[in-house]
Amino acid sequence: MTQAEFDPVLRTLLNAIEPHVVFDGWSQVAFDAAVADAGLTTEAARAVCPRGAIDLAVAYHRAGDARMAERMAEADLSQMRYSEKVAHAIWLRLEDADREIVRRGTTLFALPHHAAEGSGLIWGTADAIWNALGDTSDDVNWYSKRVTLSAVYGSVVLYWLGDETYGEATKEFIDRRIADVMQFEKVKASVRKNPAFRPLVAGLDRLLGGIKAPKAAVRDDLPGRWVE
Repeated sequence: MTQAEFDPVLRTLLNAIEPHVVFDGWSQVAFDAAVADAGLTTEAARAVCPRGAIDLAVAYHRAGDARMAERMAEADLSQMRYSEKVAHAIWLRLEDADREIVRRGTTLFALPHHAAEGSGLIWGTADAIWNALGDTSDDVNWYSKRVTLSAVYGSVVLYWLGDETYGEATKEFIDRRIADVMQFEKVKASVRKNPAFRPLVAGLDRLLGGIKAPKAAVRDDLPGRWVE
């Protein structure tokens, strides 16, 4: 979903609620204020946001994913290594976000009854990044890439929330986290090549590959694993 595809009422409410979230969080108070500021009726607002501010918090996160995808499509990545493209996508995802609004969202989705949805949003960001990079993997790598990047992105967000260096420390942290992943992936690749582990690897591929339906076409010009 691109930003242009967001419902116009939803977009109006998002713009209206952002100043209030800084002070009141993603709360009913903030939602009511946004409805009033937008000049909407409660009925019209609830038609697109049945859960009120929670739905707007979800929309805010997904709008960030959409903006990252748009900026990745516009960027010249031709001179970047694959790991640098991943790092660039992560930074683009954070660069346009309001840190206090994200902090409030992190608090909301840390609540036990919203935690599963919060995890799903992080997974969605990882999926959006890999899609923006042109990933077309179908096997166990489709899952491992997104699981790994979800963990990386989640840790980066927490670091970024406390970064007082205007992003420089966060960029270095992203590079370190990706370097750690690259080392792990190289070890994993060597395990796959070891004849002693081939039956286990093949079994995992069949198990996880059966969960996700294969895509119509697979390109062979992108790395199947997160390894350069």
